[in-house]
Amino acid sequence: MKTIMITGSAGFVGFHLSEALLQAGHRVIGYDGMTTYYDVTLKERRHQLLSQHERFQREEGMLEDYDRLRALALAQQPDVIVHLAAQAGVRYSLENPRAYVDANLVGAFNVMEVARELSVAHLLMASTSSVYGANEKIPFAETDPADAPMTLYAATKKANEAMAHSYAHLHGIPTTMFRFFTVYGPWGRPDMALFKFTKGVLEGTPIDVYNNGDMYRDFTYVTDLVRAIRLLIDCPPASVERRTEPLEGDSLSPNAPHRVVNIGNGDKVRLLDFIEAIEDACGREAVKNFMPMQKGDVPATWADNTLLRQLTGYAPETKVREGVKQFVAWYRDYYAV
Repeated sequence: MKTIMITGSAGFVGFHLSEALLQAGHRVIGYDGMTTYYDVTLKERRHQLLSQHERFQREEGMLEDYDRLRALALAQQPDVIVHLAAQAGVRYSLENPRAYVDANLVGAFNVMEVARELSVAHLLMASTSSVYGANEKIPFAETDPADAPMTLYAATKKANEAMAHSYAHLHGIPTTMFRFFTVYGPWGRPDMALFKFTKGVLEGTPIDVYNNGDMYRDFTYVTDLVRAIRLLIDCPPASVERRTEPLEGDSLSPNAPHRVVNIGNGDKVRLLDFIEAIEDACGREAVKNFMPMQKGDVPATWADNTLLRQLTGYAPETKVREGVKQFVAWYRDYYAV
């Protein structure tokens, strides 16, 4: 049994990861700021469900509150820290950029400081496929350039990767950065496309379809993502002195125990096909409001998940139609629709 501290435990991914780790017999320390970026009731319900496990401990606090974060970590002595909490959302970063600097830069720094003081066995931190930005070569591989972020959100996550590399090098902290690709599934965030589209279809209200639907995303079902993270927890990057020959295409740094890993299905799905899957699951046709590409968006994301498969023997595999069906069933049940 490990003691694992998860920031963002009341969030979408944090909730699912916490639940999976608890079911696997681990002890989970959850830390979440319960911000009002989206419906706090949904976050509270997730934490309530996790609190039914005797090995789950919850703490509410902001990432920017270093003293509180540090006090919790020192008291609980986690073996592993999984940093998922962040100000999420590509589009919201156009409206409130300061929130991203506070949570994603200052907050991530505070987490790394805690990891340094505790000398944790493994620090895992969430990044995003958005860091690939204007990169036109697809599928995206971890060793591809990611130096042209299109939004401040992406820029803060790329900065996290660089900050984490420096800490891994200076302090010997084994660190894995994972780049998520369009995660979806039950208990998802209301600001995400699947949630908005499902709500619109069931209510008969128009849904906004950007770039006239000519967009592609590598949709990753949340339980697949969580399984990948669980496996990566047990794959800390080796120190420079102790490593063997790196894997082909490995993003392992030559200067630090630091690695970047894509977590995606390895497939790109057209947005209109995604909407069709929602329509089929809902039994209704969407009223589509076709719009131009939104500022900061990219036309396609697509993960090369070869490295993840090499490290863990696993890669996400849930097909979009099945994943959407599961989400719609959860949505109908949760909202009694």
